[in-house]
Amino acid sequence: MGGEVLPLDWMAGSEGCMGITRRFPIGPIVGITPFNFPLNLVAHKIAPALASGNTILLKPAPQAPLTALLLSEVIAASGTPPGAVSIFLCENALAEHGVQDARIKMLTFTGSGSVGWALKARVPKKRVVLELGGNAAAIIHTGADIAHAAGRCAMGGFAYAGQTCISVQRIFVHEEYYATFCDRLCAHSETFKPGDPLDEATTLSPMIHENAAKRAEAWIQEAASAGAKILAGGKRLGSVVFPTVLTETTPSMKINCEEIFAPVVTVTPYTQFDEALSCVNRSAYGLQAGLFASNMQDIFHAFERLEVGGMIVNDVPTYRMEHMPYGGIKESGFGREGIKYAIEEMTELKLMALRLR
Repeated sequence: MGGEVLPLDWMAGSEGCMGITRRFPIGPIVGITPFNFPLNLVAHKIAPALASGNTILLKPAPQAPLTALLLSEVIAASGTPPGAVSIFLCENALAEHGVQDARIKMLTFTGSGSVGWALKARVPKKRVVLELGGNAAAIIHTGADIAHAAGRCAMGGFAYAGQTCISVQRIFVHEEYYATFCDRLCAHSETFKPGDPLDEATTLSPMIHENAAKRAEAWIQEAASAGAKILAGGKRLGSVVFPTVLTETTPSMKINCEEIFAPVVTVTPYTQFDEALSCVNRSAYGLQAGLFASNMQDIFHAFERLEVGGMIVNDVPTYRMEHMPYGGIKESGFGREGIKYAIEEMTELKLMALRLR
């Protein structure tokens, strides 16, 4: 892979020396992906592995394996050497055995925290990248465009039925805008239409299975029983959970402190900006956060304070581009994806120092 040439003659005794750095493939990689983006997340593993000269064995989610198999056919037809990409459908125990194989040099995992951390514990000497869960927050601060913020928070919280690790889950709104924001957000929630996912008019998809929907419904009802107020939604029909907005919640409620992975958001007012930042950080997770604000001092202050892998300004944390360094801290994992950053994770950096005279 590409390298860099460094002059080494600034230290006495190193006159005429030159340093060359180069990245080398790390070796065979195991990738494990979840169900929610069965093509995109598979490509996030395979593309940088191939680009950096590695082979990869990929285990797709058992709920959605067909897209990965079709992609592997396209890759094979493109002339990629046999064995460069292998898709294996198997039980979790067999995948775990594969990760522990001495020939495997790296695990790149996207999925639940319980599985990801357990796998890492089994391979303490291997390189590991974990893209885990979150309960992403958005702050609506003074100077924000409330209409824009409400629309984006509705999309970020309810699209994909909330089944994305950077889905909006917790919203903190300056008290000046709280009532107006809640009204607008609830109005947006009513526009989501459930139906056949193949129908272009459908804007609210079902959950991956009914048990997931039942779990979300139980968390909503548990919060309501403890004093939370349901402003919109709160209902379930089979595998469909209707977009739900809750207020008057507490930080210890599951809908705030855990990842609900459903179209459910909580809205909480605040007075001081630092109070909102502390509320965002009062989480075991730290993937991404959104900040709607106009004052640059506030924006850079938040950038320094927020305990997240990425802060999205004037948009929701659900925003992602392929060339961004994407990943989290705390229980959200470590390491970064994104084209350049994934290649760095999948390669070893070596230095060659040349004494030319």
